[in-house]
Amino acid sequence: MADTDETPPARPLRADARRNRDRLLTVATELLADSHGQLSLEAVARRADVGIATLYRHFPTREALVLAVYHHEMEQLGRRAGELLAAHGPDEALARWLGELSLYGTTRPGVADAFRAAAASRDELVHRTYTHITTALTHLLRAAAQTGSTRTDIGADDLLPAVCGAWELPDTPTARQQAGRLVGLLIDGLHVTPQPPQAELP
Repeated sequence: MADTDETPPARPLRADARRNRDRLLTVATELLADSHGQLSLEAVARRADVGIATLYRHFPTREALVLAVYHHEMEQLGRRAGELLAAHGPDEALARWLGELSLYGTTRPGVADAFRAAAASRDELVHRTYTHITTALTHLLRAAAQTGSTRTDIGADDLLPAVCGAWELPDTPTARQQAGRLVGLLIDGLHVTPQPPQAELP
């Protein structure tokens, strides 16, 4: 048989293993907000009612578990772009989505550092997580640009670092107000004032 460089596809998880993985992710998501970036694997396994060995089979390191939580939540946030566009006009959808993104990192310590490394990382999951967000933001920007009210020379890679600056803020009422003002400033910067039609020369 001829040699091949193709990697065989990963075997799908059994139903019980998939349930365990989903439960671990759910618990880790709940605990991460209160862990100040120091998520305890033992606490996750205990609350998920699985053995620590089961946790390590799915997530061999704490970093792997945290990244899986971020990836799961970024997938959800990516889908929110379509939901917001279906419920609101493009400009309003963009503003609401940026607001949700700006507040996300304040409840997820360490996510700012993870996303700063995303562009240069060779980790496939990190890259896919970053891509979920840039794809959703690009979709929103294009929809808003089609209305003629938003600049067309600003892309997701330009805007994302500015929004994620709010992720350095703590999860406090004051910080949430700051994040809202930051998003308002960015929306104002994206806004294009329609030019009045020029009068025809006689």
